[in-house]
Amino acid sequence: MKHDIRLTVNGDTYCLAVEPWRTLNEVLREDLNLTGTKLGCGSGDCGACTVLVDGRSVSSCLTLAVEMDGREILTVEGLAPSGEDLHPIQESFIEKGAIQCGFCTPGMEISALNLLSANPRPDDTEIRAAISGNLCRCTGYNKIVDAIAEAGRRMQPKKKQPTR
Repeated sequence: MKHDIRLTVNGDTYCLAVEPWRTLNEVLREDLNLTGTKLGCGSGDCGACTVLVDGRSVSSCLTLAVEMDGREILTVEGLAPSGEDLHPIQESFIEKGAIQCGFCTPGMEISALNLLSANPRPDDTEIRAAISGNLCRCTGYNKIVDAIAEAGRRMQPKKKQPTR
């Protein structure tokens, strides 16, 4: 028996009828065609499926869609303010070479946003702890850490110049 749920995903509201066993990852990818959120391991170990739910980082492969009724979800597609502009996190990942195959990138970027929202100036140890649930098989993580630190700097409010 399907359950009716209402989700707000990247600012858009959706009303869906879903089976109670379907994961949030399945609904995002298959029903809403938001394929940026990846399915890696299916057991919450790799972080490729990371999304924000009400501002908290969750593994969408372990989260039942019916539990998300009434919640706000942010996926990697919702990071950029428009279809043409990139978020500072995305810009930094590109510029610092933190994208290799790209499979882990959406989860890494969402984990970075989760960190930078709470701690806008993290040190390398804090960044590494924040992405410890995200696996990357292509890099040694240094470029990812550098990209997140740079994104934090870019996301800081600009200091006003004193007027004379």
